[in-house]
Amino acid sequence: MALTPVAFDDLPLSVRSAIEAETGTVLEAEAVTAGKNSALSARVHTTGGTVFLKGLKSEHRWVWTQRREADINPYVIPLAPRVLFHLVVEGWDILGFELLDGRHADYSPGSPDIPKVVQALRRLDEMPCPNLDLRQAEQRLSRYVAHPADAKAFAGDALLHTDWNNHNVLITGGRARLVDWGWATRGAAWLDPAYWIIWLIASGHSPAQAEEIGQGVPAWATAPPSAVDLFVDANAALWAEIAGDSPDDWTARLRSAAARWQRHRRG
Repeated sequence: MALTPVAFDDLPLSVRSAIEAETGTVLEAEAVTAGKNSALSARVHTTGGTVFLKGLKSEHRWVWTQRREADINPYVIPLAPRVLFHLVVEGWDILGFELLDGRHADYSPGSPDIPKVVQALRRLDEMPCPNLDLRQAEQRLSRYVAHPADAKAFAGDALLHTDWNNHNVLITGGRARLVDWGWATRGAAWLDPAYWIIWLIASGHSPAQAEEIGQGVPAWATAPPSAVDLFVDANAALWAEIAGDSPDDWTARLRSAAARWQRHRRG
């Protein structure tokens, strides 16, 4: 089911009224176009302050990510912005967040943001995985390994974010903060730096340079090479599937990065 962007003013009156009961009267609403996982993505300026909203229609196949994000939120503060409210009203599922005044992280070579993201990964690695019904890394990647048993290499008890698109990493107050936790997962601790490495390659680093940057994260530094090889193969297959025959710019970029990393690992 494709996501069609919806402006705040186009929401049903009852939904807008329910939001304003939480925020105060909305004075101005700005669409936020960076997100890919929400139909509603807006910054609203209200009599009670400024709030970030994200939402999906209640029948959308991804609506479970809204509940996942609300449930995980208390366990990932202060790395994530605080959820202020969660509403389900007239066919809409809406989350309201404290607004982070920041910018998207820059992953390009030489960027001063890279050490900040390394620190965020280290902090995440120190957070215990809560006892919630999270997706399992080995299940998420099982379709993309050559043999079903290979997916066991991704199993673990660490809390993972898994979506290191630089639009999900905001630089604010001199540090990196993570948004969009709907795909939080339980798995091996080295997987999050591995997911990030694909984005580093897509942003201009060579595979060797990206792997070296990952060495700043202890979990990556101790990752079993054979398990990493399986992950790299799986993600090359995953991004080839996502990109398909008619990729847009960003899926083509990620498909190319995953394939380059695979060639590097396979020598």
